[in-house]
Amino acid sequence: MRKLIPAAAAIAVAGLVLTGCSGGASSDGSASGEIKGEITVQTWALTPKFQPYLDKVIKSFEDKNPGTTVKLLDQPGDGYSNKIVSQASTNTLPDVVNIPPDFGVALAKSGALLDIASVEKDLDKTYVKGALDAFKYSGVDGTFGFPWYLNTDISYWNASQMSESGLDPKKLPTTLDEQLAQAKIMHDASGGKYFLMSSKPTTDDFLRAGIKVLSDDGTKAAFNTDAAAQLVQKYVDAYKAGYYPSSVLNDDYLGNSQLFTKGQVAFSTGGGPAYASFVKDNPSLASSIVMGPALNDQPPLYVQGFAISKQSKNQATALAFTKFILNPENQLEFANLTNTFPSTLASANDPSLSKSDGTPAGEAKVLAFNSLQKAKVLSPVQLDDAMKKILNQQISLAMKGDVAPKKALDDAASQIDKLLASQ
Repeated sequence: MRKLIPAAAAIAVAGLVLTGCSGGASSDGSASGEIKGEITVQTWALTPKFQPYLDKVIKSFEDKNPGTTVKLLDQPGDGYSNKIVSQASTNTLPDVVNIPPDFGVALAKSGALLDIASVEKDLDKTYVKGALDAFKYSGVDGTFGFPWYLNTDISYWNASQMSESGLDPKKLPTTLDEQLAQAKIMHDASGGKYFLMSSKPTTDDFLRAGIKVLSDDGTKAAFNTDAAAQLVQKYVDAYKAGYYPSSVLNDDYLGNSQLFTKGQVAFSTGGGPAYASFVKDNPSLASSIVMGPALNDQPPLYVQGFAISKQSKNQATALAFTKFILNPENQLEFANLTNTFPSTLASANDPSLSKSDGTPAGEAKVLAFNSLQKAKVLSPVQLDDAMKKILNQQISLAMKGDVAPKKALDDAASQIDKLLASQ
């Protein structure tokens, strides 16, 4: 399940076919009609934990808009992508739908979603740019979702292990090359006891290095270049030199955050709340963790949003409710409940987000919040889990030395192109 509470992982709906979808009715100006009547708002795995908040917002909206009724429909986490595709294909998509950007691409291309830029002005003055841009898709004009709650990653480092290895925790790596240089120092000084590398390269790393992942129209892989092969080779060399724990290539690899929590690696990525999670699971880390921005100063952005069905018979009320739940006050309350961040620019100066309480957890939260202004969705929405798994497998083969990086990328691109062609 891809939720931002507390972080995100990727699954995509872009490859699903919307069979039988008529594209819905035209908006014909209904988004600017009278705010009244009933709408259904669909959320994704937020109840029962956040039911009180949602009920409160709904009641407040109905009180401010007499004659309106908002029906809440919360869907289970598993199978949600299939559920919304089924709803769209049978013209039963609720008026307002909670989706991440990658779930919206197929819906937008089929004509199932309202282009909110056609009915709402000043979107770019209201929402964090990267979050709003996440709902703009290659091959279709428009913006097909309002960003709701957000998260991003910062870098976490084990200062004790760095100091013991002769590194200065006040001079943290800011780029991959700096990380690799310090990984060598740590490896040599600790005799291979400590590691500063903890994960394989992904499409995020390609994009941070300025390497395109897909063609502009999203129909072909574009990462099988000499530049990408050279980048992968850096990881291959690091693994061969022993800068990684060997488990990163195993099927039971725990992920960098769990290895960091166990004290097995000195670097991890994570959201603002990750500090508290690390220390809760391993209290001995409390005095050892230092934090820095994402490598290459390009943080990823994880987005949840609301889309409006183009099939809705009550777009005016749907639009009004969506704007209401997304106003700065309501977003701030939800962000504080969920350890996520609001998507409105007006939230930037709120002291609960922008000022630390002086604790390490507070510092992590502020660093993550400030990173949102430059964060963006790095992985293309067309790239689904099956495609990412193919690339991951080929990179693992390269790091093991079984195949050259360029061939690994070529093989992955060939397989991914076939999947893209079937979308």
